[in-house]
Amino acid sequence: MDIRPHPQGGHQVNQLSTADRTRVLACLVEGNSQRATCRMTGIAKGTVAKLAVEIGQACESFADRIMVNLPCTHIQCDEIWAFCGAKEKNVPKAEKGNGRGDVWTWVAIDPETKLIPRWWVGDRTAETAYKFLRGLAPRLRNRVQLSSDGHKAYLTAVEAAWAFRDVDYGMLVKIYGDSTPSGRYSPGEVIGTRKEAISGHPDTALICTSHVERQNLTMRMSMRRFTRLTNAFSKKFENHRLAVALHFIHYNFCRIHQSIRVTPAMAAGLSDHVWSLAELVGLMESQQPEAVPV
Repeated sequence: MDIRPHPQGGHQVNQLSTADRTRVLACLVEGNSQRATCRMTGIAKGTVAKLAVEIGQACESFADRIMVNLPCTHIQCDEIWAFCGAKEKNVPKAEKGNGRGDVWTWVAIDPETKLIPRWWVGDRTAETAYKFLRGLAPRLRNRVQLSSDGHKAYLTAVEAAWAFRDVDYGMLVKIYGDSTPSGRYSPGEVIGTRKEAISGHPDTALICTSHVERQNLTMRMSMRRFTRLTNAFSKKFENHRLAVALHFIHYNFCRIHQSIRVTPAMAAGLSDHVWSLAELVGLMESQQPEAVPV
């Protein structure tokens, strides 16, 4: 890559054109790995990786600004597993807690507009559950009905985030059989479910996690690093977190949801049109200093 001296010190790296950035982004958001993106576009891996970080940072910043005063009345929450560097069982004790091992993405979805108003990447503890929900509660305009699975971390997190005010919270607890899973990644057989009203007055008919669990599949199909049995797993925690941010902004603003025929952002009143990938690239370009003429 051509590097020229910067007049104010340091160096200025020749940047990709908006068209090239859009080509790279088109590959990444459709589930291709960074190496596959390099082969498809002819752009160097270091450049692709740098672009992925920069657009992810722009997406995080944009989400923090735009996801406010949301009209959601129902929210479903769940967590999806991945790993960084190595699976938890293979991480040396000296390296645990440094962003290596199991990583969980906490996701909230509005089943009506399909909007993802909040996500958080971390471990699966009650402390992380609180960070996730504490960032969600102030973004909602209305009292909401909240549904989650039976993960106990939600109990203390919901109480701390809402103080059990302005929320009707119910759990969908899955009942597993004693049979041994049939496949390598198969969970135990679910033989039933139980709905529990935890706080407020949740409508038991609306205690459900189906929509957010379906969103988990969308994540695995749209991000190569979430695919089972892959060597494209995340190597750095920060890169993993930023890839998740890119996925959700693209999902909210660029992808038309089949059941509602608009994007989730349009359904929630956050946008009046389907975003192009060039507009998504524009989030990053608007935050960058102008290129220095050479």
